[in-house]
This record gives sequence, C-alpha cells and structure tokens, in this order.
Amino acid sequence: MKEQALKNRKSDEKLFDTVVNIIAALLVIVVLYPLIFIVSASFSDPAAVLNGEVVLLPKHFTLAAYENVFQNKQIWNGYGNSIVYTLVGTAINLIMTTLAAYPLSRPDLPGRGGIMFLITLTMFFSGGLIPTYLLVKSLGMVNTMWALIIPGAIATYNLIVMRTYFQSSIPWEIQEAALIDGCSNWKLLTHIILPLSKPILAVMVLFYAVGHWNSFFNALIYIRNKDMYPLQLVLREVLMVSQDDAVVSNVGLENKVLLAESIKYAVIIISSLPVLVLYPFVQKHFVKGVMIGSLKG
Repeated sequence: MKEQALKNRKSDEKLFDTVVNIIAALLVIVVLYPLIFIVSASFSDPAAVLNGEVVLLPKHFTLAAYENVFQNKQIWNGYGNSIVYTLVGTAINLIMTTLAAYPLSRPDLPGRGGIMFLITLTMFFSGGLIPTYLLVKSLGMVNTMWALIIPGAIATYNLIVMRTYFQSSIPWEIQEAALIDGCSNWKLLTHIILPLSKPILAVMVLFYAVGHWNSFFNALIYIRNKDMYPLQLVLREVLMVSQDDAVVSNVGLENKVLLAESIKYAVIIISSLPVLVLYPFVQKHFVKGVMIGSLKG
C-alpha cells in the first residue's frame, strides 16, 4: 500500500511539474515573442513588415532604419536629455527617499504613526493635474528639467518599502548599541544602515531609473522647448506621426511611409537598451530587496 501510495504521489508530482513547465513556457513565449518581433522588424524591409511577412526572423535584412535614426539629431538630443534626467532624478530620489525612510523606521521617532498616515494618504488622494501644474508654474519650474524631477522626488510606495526594509532587516539593537557607543545619527546612517541596505538600494535605483527613463507625460505637460524633450517624448512623436520629415528627411517621399514603419521599431530597441543593460547588475538584489521589504507594514 505504501509503495503504491508513493508511486501515485510521484506520478502526481510529475504531472504537476509538467503542467507548471508548460504554463511557464507559454508565458515565456507570450513575453518574448513581441520583443523578438520588434527586433526582427527593425532589421527587416519595411514592405515585408507591412505585408505581414515578418513572423520571427528578419526578412530582407537592412540597416536603413538604424542609419536614419543615428543620423537624426532630435533622437540623439532626446537620448542625452533622458540620460541626464534619469541620472540626476534617480540620485535625488534615492537621497530623499533614504532620508525620509530612515527616521520613519526608528521606533524612537515621536509621532511617526501620524506622519506615516499622512504620507500614505497621498497614495489615494492628490491635488489633481491642474493644481499640480499651477504649483509647478508658480515655482518657476515650467520648461526646466526640475519640473520632471522635483514633483516626484519621493514615491510613497518606494518610501514604505524602504522604511519596512530598515525595520525588518536591520535590528534596532544594532542601532541602539551604536548610539550608546557615541555614534551620531548621521554616522549611523552612512556607516551602518546604508552598507547593510544594498538590496533595497538596488531596488530603489531600478524602480526610479526605469520610471524616469520611461516617463513622457510630465515632459508633455511642462516642457515647451523641443531641445529639452526626453527620448520617450521624441519616440511618441515618431510613433504618432508616421511621415515625420525630421526623422526620414534623407529619403524620397515615396519611401517615407515605409521607412517610418521600420524606424518606429528601431527607436523602440534603442530606447530600451539602457534598461536592459541596467537590469542584470541589480537583478541579484532585486527579488531579495522587494521580498524582505514587503514582509511587515
């Protein structure tokens, strides 16, 4: 009886593993296929893309789309702007979130429950788009890079995750012992807390950097000068205007519509590269930081 039960259990486990593997494989295909298609379409003849001939591999391999993208000053200018906005914005986000999360994680902070209640309230209620715009305008930040950075200097969700990480992963006894030994709050933060918080710092860098890199709506509202457009806003114009003369000015009129189709895919690939390069460096910390930071409220 026991042997039969073990056999049945093993067969059930094999069946379960098979079903899970099939579902996982289907999910991988669903996620990967659009990416593979975009890469293939960017290297394919535009006519083949429009005719639906591109399924998996490139058809009639060509680099015309990338040649036009690399020759376009507007796209490179947007690329440079996005890099600056992302680097400066992520640095400010990380500093501000850390300086807010650490005090709120301390059990000896008076009134921290009320402060956290007010901070959490902003996740559900906000002033709205028009009051926010009027505030940004009154501060003189319209048509400056600070309009894209300062209003979102601290994300409430990220603040809660980082605060929870400090509470659950760094024992208060260690901090108390350091304070008794004469360690100042600033030294405690820089010499003890931050060195022990690499996983959550990596998570915050990824969250904030990807958010800045993919953002275009704030730029659409606040930026008037096209020379200050981030890459995503330039990409939006390329995707919305299929016959953009600024992008395909180097070819004849009869080829503009076809080439613009390939340029869309080429710009998507180019704009995604920094995120794809960044992720492997923080991936080992990503899951650990998120899971530990979500254990307690």
